[in-house]
Amino acid sequence: MTQATETAESIHVVRPESVGLCSERLARIEAHMTRRYIAPRKIAGALTLVARKGEVAYLSAVGEMDIERSKPMTADTIFRIYSMTKPITSVALMMLYEHGHFQLDDPVYKFIPEWRNLGVYQLGNHPNWVTSPCERPMTIRDLLTHTSGLTYDFMERTNVDRAYRRLDIGRDRQKDLRSMVETLAGVPLEFSPGTAWNYSVASDVVGYLIELISGMPLDAYFQEQIFEPLGMVDTGFVVPADKINRFAANYTRGRDKRPRLEDDPATSVYTQPTSFFSGGGGLVSTAADYLQFCRMLLGHGELNGHRLLGRKTLELMTSNHLPNGQDLTDLATGAFSETTYEGVGFGLGFSVQLDPAKSQIVGSPGEFAWGGAASTAFWVDPSEELITIFMTQLMPSRVFNFRGQLKSIIYPAIID
Repeated sequence: MTQATETAESIHVVRPESVGLCSERLARIEAHMTRRYIAPRKIAGALTLVARKGEVAYLSAVGEMDIERSKPMTADTIFRIYSMTKPITSVALMMLYEHGHFQLDDPVYKFIPEWRNLGVYQLGNHPNWVTSPCERPMTIRDLLTHTSGLTYDFMERTNVDRAYRRLDIGRDRQKDLRSMVETLAGVPLEFSPGTAWNYSVASDVVGYLIELISGMPLDAYFQEQIFEPLGMVDTGFVVPADKINRFAANYTRGRDKRPRLEDDPATSVYTQPTSFFSGGGGLVSTAADYLQFCRMLLGHGELNGHRLLGRKTLELMTSNHLPNGQDLTDLATGAFSETTYEGVGFGLGFSVQLDPAKSQIVGSPGEFAWGGAASTAFWVDPSEELITIFMTQLMPSRVFNFRGQLKSIIYPAIID
């Protein structure tokens, strides 16, 4: 693994063949993105990075980071990574696990006493609920695996997520994690913990646990314990004034199927101070910074002499924790997540590939991954020593299957 901490301005790209990849085949990435997405204006722009055996072998920036200002996509563009925050939050909590502060089967109410008597939804609307007792208490592992019974407001599926919208859970950047946890104490769970899988605000609760256990605000803990050791110089909950010129615009898909401005970088909430440090989706970052995080994961918890996690802890995190080795098709109840379900399990903060044939996507058993709401994505394949990071800004992430398409191009480029 390379010993140099790379910034976006200094990413060293090696000849792909030197790390067992085919240049000609990797070139298909830019051709595909340009022809299928940039030229017909389906997205503004994209940045793709492929690293193998410790070296960056491919880096391509196409299109624009900001259509309105005609600013080209660059290697140092700053993106809203949304749920790609979740793996960072999970790593942060497991760093505290290695100090003996908790066990995975500890009930959450041990740390949040007002959650001791959470109920499971049966009938009603906020604030008039009929609930039943949980079959067992929610555990910390339930939070890390999204089997907690919590949900997201955007699911628009049940009376519970309707209450999340009404109560603005996880949306007010001027509140804090403590206030969110207090509000959630009065809302039922979707299901009894451990009995189903549902994408949720659980990672925000994990962020609150980090604050409780460490005695530090989440942003300060991230900075001191993860970002500084890994050299992640452009990652945080706020874009500083001197970096706004590198901050991409965020888009949704308009009625004409072309990008419609959703969040202008010049006026974005991400340029303003916040007290709500969302461990589930609050970070901005660059491809170079997230590469450092992925290199640490591929390096069994260590990068450039800085060890964040032990090898066995990371092995535990990237194992499938779904009951009886099931995949997500057996347990998922929600309408959305950042992964397909067939042949895919879930670890402590990552999706885990179990069976490529069942998932019908080329890859390797044991690769772990996640993505973000603005269509960003990454995966790490330990068996191939492969890291892929894809950055763009289009919401929601379900519009295009970028990860599947990239995998169908990148894996066939492996020649050694």
